[in-house]
Formats: sequence, structure tokens, C-alpha cells
Amino acid sequence: MTFPMSDLNLLAPHIALTAAGLLCLLAEVFGPKGRRGYLTYLSLAGIVVAALLTQANLPQKGLGFSRMLAGDAFAAFFSMVIFVVGALTVLVSDHYLSDEERNHGEYYALVLFSMVGMLLMVGATHLIVFFLGLETMSIAIYALAGYLRTGDNAESSFKYFVLGGFSSAFLLYGIALLYGAVGTTQIQDVLAFFKAQPTLTASPLALAGVALVLVGFCFKVAAVPFHVWTPDVYQGAPTSVTGFMATGVKAAAFAAFLRVFLTAFQAQTGQWSPLLWVIAVLTMTMGNLAALLQTDVKRMLAYSSIAHAGYLLVGLVVGTPAATSGMLFYLLSYAFMNIGAFACVIMAGRKGQENTTVEGWAGMGLKFPILGLAMTVFMFSMAGIPPTAGFIGKFLIFKAAIREGYVWLTILGVLNSAASVYYYLRVTVVMYFKEPAEGAQPIERIRASFTTGLAAVVAGGAVLYLGVTPAKIVAIAEAAVKFLT
Repeated sequence: MTFPMSDLNLLAPHIALTAAGLLCLLAEVFGPKGRRGYLTYLSLAGIVVAALLTQANLPQKGLGFSRMLAGDAFAAFFSMVIFVVGALTVLVSDHYLSDEERNHGEYYALVLFSMVGMLLMVGATHLIVFFLGLETMSIAIYALAGYLRTGDNAESSFKYFVLGGFSSAFLLYGIALLYGAVGTTQIQDVLAFFKAQPTLTASPLALAGVALVLVGFCFKVAAVPFHVWTPDVYQGAPTSVTGFMATGVKAAAFAAFLRVFLTAFQAQTGQWSPLLWVIAVLTMTMGNLAALLQTDVKRMLAYSSIAHAGYLLVGLVVGTPAATSGMLFYLLSYAFMNIGAFACVIMAGRKGQENTTVEGWAGMGLKFPILGLAMTVFMFSMAGIPPTAGFIGKFLIFKAAIREGYVWLTILGVLNSAASVYYYLRVTVVMYFKEPAEGAQPIERIRASFTTGLAAVVAGGAVLYLGVTPAKIVAIAEAAVKFLT
């Protein structure tokens, strides 16, 4: 079977990342021994090439491979978010893995291969292609979660694997039921079928399919009640991988969530939107209430990621172009502030002993002012305090919700955002206004390096830039969402 060159062009970024991953594996065998910093730059080169190829293909604006893969601006926007996440993850991983004596080529290959799956997810216009992308990403993430091979790592990986397998089964069964109802798994054709036969939108078979697909998506974005895996997996995984999961996986899952539910299931909005309204409220409320009780920074950020999923689900409930573009801006902002926060957590630790307790950050802001400033910026952004990107992201989503009459949903969202200020600012207060506990081993130096520092600086600069001048990115997001319909 042959394909037009335009079709093969759509896969050029995927091929570039795959080639870079294979080169990392070969470099592990044939490259120089000792410190393997070259793996970082080899991975970055692959990500940069993939990003350039994505931009080069953007004018195509078409579908390829029998209308199964999109090369539109919507896919390109999320692809760029994934490239940002991948590049920052690679930067924060270099010194961290070297310090843990686990800096090997397979780590970078797994990161790159998982990014290939993410790209398939954001560009898929066919449910089977989306599922293939999901599994490609998930299998690599399962391995990354247990990469350090400690007890916590193994538990984290096993929990994610088992629960992820269950969620994939639900998702695949939902796709099968939808195929039985409409006879196709192509997203636009599903929409066309439901529009042509409106009575079938409420058929038990179709509704069961939509419900099971919703379960699969809710698991991947860590929405209540399918969130229970998140705290343990995030806490047990290597810190660099935790940041990658919290941002890359969430971005790819929400991209597919938007394309499937706002396109394929557009005719059934009346059935799934009220349910998603309840899920959004429960997700943001449960995430914030649980985060208030945490004494571990990684676990607190895990619960906060659940809360952020709730804010993003508000945009999906509203479903307008303004709300959707707000979600795109929010996901890009979240990538910078979340990976930046985890970069700070990495720098605050030392070999074999990560400094993840809130009390362990006592006095860090005065002793290491640059680290303290960076962590403060990221905490402010997650709390939605201006002038940061987090504030703009929440503002765009809540503004769109108010315009469409979702007043109570917006009120609950704002109240949850206000409640989150306590546990985010608690880290800042401890850093600047609390002395280390008596008898605690003082941290004489932080685990800083050029690559980790560069990632933190880039992330912090982006958070402030997007918070002060968001108009350009918002315009790009608005143009991207036009390709959903």
C-alpha cells in the first residue's frame, strides 16, 4: 500500500522522535562512557527537529491516512505543548539521573517514544488511531514510573499499569459499542451519523459507548472518581517523570477529549454535559480539599493536578470556542508552571534523599534566594494569582462559563481556586518565614546544574510572560479551535 507524500509528511515529527529515541539507545551502547550529558542534547535535537517539521506541515491543514490523522492547527498547538513538555523534562532529567547514577539511554528513549504516542493522540481523527497512540504513550510511561527500581518506584509503576489497563479496557469496549451503534470509528463520520439519525443519539448502545469512553478519558486526566491512582503514582515515580506525567499525559488526554466529545459526540451534548458538570465540581473540590492536608510537596502537587483537571473540565462543559481556547492556553501555562515546580523540587533534594516534605523547605527561600523566587512564581501561578499565566488561564475559562450562564459552576470554581491559595502559599511561607526544625540536617547545597537551572528559568520566564502578554498565544489558541468542527 502506498500513501501520498502529504500523508507521510504528517508522520515526519513522529519519525523524527522515534529516530532520536533509537539513536539514544545506540549511543548508550557505542557512545563514550562516564557522564552521558550528550543524551540530553541528542534528545533535544530530536524534539527541535520534530517541532520544525510540525511547523512546516501546518499550512497543509488536511487529513491523511484515509482521514485518520489530522495535520491541522489544533493538532499543531498541542504538539507544540508536548514538545515544550518533552524538552523541559529532558533538561531537568540530566543532572537528576546522573546524581542517582541512572542516566542511561533507555530513559530518554522512553520519553521520546511516549511523546510519539502523545502526538498520535492529539492528531487522531479515528478512535482506533487514538487508542494506538494512547497505548504507545502509556506503555512507555509505565516503564518510566518505575525507572529508578526502588520500592516506591516499583509500586508506582505497578499501580499505574494495573489501573491503566482497566481504564484502557473500558475505553476500548466503549469504542466497540459505538462501532456497533453507528458502524464507524471515524470521528467526523460518527457526528454525521448522529445528525442524520437524531433518535439514535439516545439509544442504549450509543449511550453506553459514550459513557465507557468518558470513563477512559476521566482516568487519563485524573478526574473524580477515577483519580485514586494519581497521588501514589506521582509520589513514587522519579520527580522528573512525575512532572512529565502531570503535564504531557494531561495535555494529550485533553486534546483527544476535546476532539472526541466536541466533534463526535456533539449531538449528544445534552446527555454528557450535565454529568461532566458534576464531575468537574467533584474533581476540583476533592483535589483541593485533599491537597490542604498534605505534608509532602510531591503529593500536594499530585492532588493539585486533580484540581486543575477540574478547572479544565469546566471549559469542556461550556464547550464554546472561547472556553476551548481558554483550555488550550491553560494547558500550555500549566506545562510551564508544573514542570518548573518539579524542577525546583529536584534541585532541593540530594542523592538518594529527595527533599519533598513541606517542612523540609523551611528557610530555603533565604538560603537559596533564586530557588525560592522560582518556586514562589510557580506556586503563585498555580494558585491563579496575577500577573502569572495561571491567573489568565482560569480567567479565560471562568469568563466563558459566565457568558454561557454557568454561574454556579463558575462560583464553585472560583471558591475552589481561592481555597487552593492556602496550600500553595504555605510552601512560600515555610520557605521565607520558618526556621528548620531542631535537629534537622541542614541542606548545605542544592542539586543545581546548568540544564536544570535553564529549565527553571525558561519555565519561570514563560509563566510571567504569558501572564503579562497573553494576547498572542490566546489568538493562536482561538485559531486552533476552529478546526474542531
